[in-house]
Amino acid sequence: MRIFISADIEGTAAIADWSEALKDGPGYPEFREQMTAEVVAACEAARAAGADEVLVKDAHQTGRNLIVSRLPGYVRVLRGWSGHPFAMMFGLDRGFDAALFIGYHAKAGAESNPLAHTMNDRISRLVINGEVASEFTVNAYTAALEGVPPAFLSGDRGICEDAQRLVPGIGTVAVSEGFGRAALSMAPSRAVADIRAGVEHALSQDLSACRLALPERFELLIEFNNPTDAYRASWYPGAEHPAARTLRYVSDEYFEVLRAIRFLTA
Repeated sequence: MRIFISADIEGTAAIADWSEALKDGPGYPEFREQMTAEVVAACEAARAAGADEVLVKDAHQTGRNLIVSRLPGYVRVLRGWSGHPFAMMFGLDRGFDAALFIGYHAKAGAESNPLAHTMNDRISRLVINGEVASEFTVNAYTAALEGVPPAFLSGDRGICEDAQRLVPGIGTVAVSEGFGRAALSMAPSRAVADIRAGVEHALSQDLSACRLALPERFELLIEFNNPTDAYRASWYPGAEHPAARTLRYVSDEYFEVLRAIRFLTA
């Protein structure tokens, strides 16, 4: 069994402020440790469930956050950003049996995580086919494009609920819940234990229950905070500029949507 893990930091246990998520922040070293611990727990659980290969994409900010010396010997890790439209899912292919999402966070505009955002802080909303999308939405559809079931997600309560709506069969562990600029979290050690148990349980189930069907057509709307960002990106081929802060892109091919996201949000 081959398992792909996409790892972020803003949905790790107890994180509550950008100073804990960004490399130059005083709280970053502690939450880099927690991100690593949660990813290692997922790797160990995947191994216990029968995985003979685990590929981890470090998918936060610089793509160089995990303390790689702590990864088990059977794990391969992708660090940095290639520029490929798969972005946080780069390295995924049809040979994987399941995709796991560790440390994921609520979408831009949500109240369930003080660090809620989608892609970057210049975007107020990203909408796919009329539904406000999270990074998980984008990445779950990427997994579907390769025929890989999204099997497990850990993060704040809001993103767990969103994931269950999109993929009813997915296993989740909600490690925290946001209240304004505060976060109510389980103890980090408990989060590690629950993620380990949750991943092993998810991978022992019928993974076909987690398969996600791709829509036949995609309408992408990106609403920026600043109208100048929308104007600058509006020159992307096929993009429409229907309002001062908004871009629209339509395609029947999800890879083209990913390509558009890659350049429109850069």
